[in-house]
Amino acid sequence: MKNILVLCTGNSCRSQMAHGYLIQFAANFATIYSAGIETHGINTGAIGIMKEDGIDITNHTSNHIDDYAAINFDFIITVCDHAKENCPFIASPNAIRLHHNFYDPSKFIGTEQEKHAAFLKARTEIKDYMKAFVDKNF
Repeated sequence: MKNILVLCTGNSCRSQMAHGYLIQFAANFATIYSAGIETHGINTGAIGIMKEDGIDITNHTSNHIDDYAAINFDFIITVCDHAKENCPFIASPNAIRLHHNFYDPSKFIGTEQEKHAAFLKARTEIKDYMKAFVDKNF
């Protein structure tokens, strides 16, 4: 089993969606972790948009990167520029590090319909990326 870490700023939205899809696509091949350089709790918009696609992330927790200091990761995927630029050192010398700055729906201001569209856009980007990642690496 490989160890995959998804890293974001607050481990509340994009990294949680990626975590959910990686469990769906790679649970037989990898152990999935997600963390942030801060912890913000799980975003309710992320919970809702993932539930619409049949994935329940309500039991996920918002974890700090330090919680996983003892784990040797095979892949580290940063999902926002802020985390990539401000992440502390992660002692996984052989990890393949990947980065994609996904759209952040948690910052969107608008009507409920517009917010839903923003979360749907992010979910689609994340789902497609994680599926391609799993197809390529497993």
